[in-house]
Amino acid sequence: MNHTADILVIGGGLGGVAAARAALTLGRSVILTETSDWLGGQLTSQGVPPDEHPWIEGDLVSAGYRDLRERIRDHYRRHYPLTPEARADPRLNPGRGFVSALCHEPRVAAAVLDELLSPWVADGRLFLLREHEPVAAARDGDRVTSVTVRDRRTGELRELAGGLVIDATELGDLLELAGVPYVVGAESRADTGELHAPPEADPMDQQAITWCAALEYRHGESHVIDEPEDYRYWRDTVDKRWPGSQLSWIDVHPITLAERDRPLFLRDPLEAARHDDRGLWHYRRILAGTQLDETFTGGDVTLVNWPQTDYWELPLIGVDAGTREQALARARDLTLSFVHWMQTEAPRAGGGHGYPELLLRGDVLGTADGLAKEPYIRESRRIEPLFRVTEAHIGCEMRGPGAGSELFGDSVGIGYYRIDLHPSTNGRTYVDIPSYPFQIPLGALIPAAVSNLLPANKNIGTTHIANGAYRLHPVEWSIGEAAGALAAYCLDTGLTPAQVRREELTRFQDLLTGALGIPLAWPDEVRRHSPN
Repeated sequence: MNHTADILVIGGGLGGVAAARAALTLGRSVILTETSDWLGGQLTSQGVPPDEHPWIEGDLVSAGYRDLRERIRDHYRRHYPLTPEARADPRLNPGRGFVSALCHEPRVAAAVLDELLSPWVADGRLFLLREHEPVAAARDGDRVTSVTVRDRRTGELRELAGGLVIDATELGDLLELAGVPYVVGAESRADTGELHAPPEADPMDQQAITWCAALEYRHGESHVIDEPEDYRYWRDTVDKRWPGSQLSWIDVHPITLAERDRPLFLRDPLEAARHDDRGLWHYRRILAGTQLDETFTGGDVTLVNWPQTDYWELPLIGVDAGTREQALARARDLTLSFVHWMQTEAPRAGGGHGYPELLLRGDVLGTADGLAKEPYIRESRRIEPLFRVTEAHIGCEMRGPGAGSELFGDSVGIGYYRIDLHPSTNGRTYVDIPSYPFQIPLGALIPAAVSNLLPANKNIGTTHIANGAYRLHPVEWSIGEAAGALAAYCLDTGLTPAQVRREELTRFQDLLTGALGIPLAWPDEVRRHSPN
């Protein structure tokens, strides 16, 4: 079965949705595929509340991402029994988690993304294929001519074609399928010149994945799960990246690498909920009872994406299918083991052991077992681009105090996050260093070897180190918007992405700022902002 549209977007995470939205806004037809039955990737099927920057609530974010955030808040205002104070709060944070100004349930974001795209599905310009994975891609010279996807439910194959092809997959799958040159893992210091790059290149130096879970605290109840298969292994094993067992409140401070004690609650759980203490529970809490009135009978819900659930034994890229499946199964087992440990053996605030009141909430994640639909992916294959972003362009230490990030004349968006690399599959521990608010250069979105494929996720032209800052929610959205807009512009003008960058850059940037409301530069005082 064959399908054709102006633009083919493979991968329905935040980058893929943003790419489709931008192209559709600019009048183009789109085929969008997603391996899960939920759109949203790290925000939904991977179960991660948005990691964002301090300026996210103002104008220094694209209009599209701002619209997404407000739609999520409006969903709670329309459907939840909020307190009058919460309903009136223009910056409503449903979970009052302190990782983000907008901690919310993944299932809500999935519903909002469906609503966002619904008008284009209705008018036929968006053909959406859920639960379809790419299995092959065809090339003719420097052009990708088609992508074959397989229905994960039936095994049926579909051949898809578009004038421009966007790889928004979580692992950069089209790069391998279409024979597009790419990089995996860490480059060497001699190659990149980066202060924090390892001495030798290592394709197996890939960030840990995490299989997230949702938990509710149900006072006075017991919801202890069966002991997972490898529970005793995780409880008793000590790894060089960690001060002891991962099944512990003792973890590693990602910046100083010092041991620290972060318990689930700092006091009785009910008191902790009323006072919003800074225990581990509140870090990614996605639903807070204090935001809801007396008609709400449930408890607080948190999202388990904590250092203790980082899985780093085996990588996902550059290994055979059996090893990859083993890694995924082990990551799930680790998370379930940590949940079981919290329910049964964890030191409890005020004395005693175990929190049997913890209930796995699979419905929050669209599953029956309480775990997310997909693992949280922090690293992907990365294109060999026209221009590569390195630590030298954004890192505070390499650039010097007050210098700010590199100014890119071909900017297509902005973003900010620390350079944050979790422990890796080659034995390296955290690399967590400050960066300056940065721009997204168009050259990093254009592969050197093909003329009609664009990346729209963590597969852009960054180094392993710089990827640690370019991989989070609002940056992925901005990358996707730029890719979708560039694809539409290329079809309108008959130019390749490289020609647009070389010959019509200013006109394309005007389209981004005008039609899509995308800021391309930070105010200078923000660009030079150095985090504590």
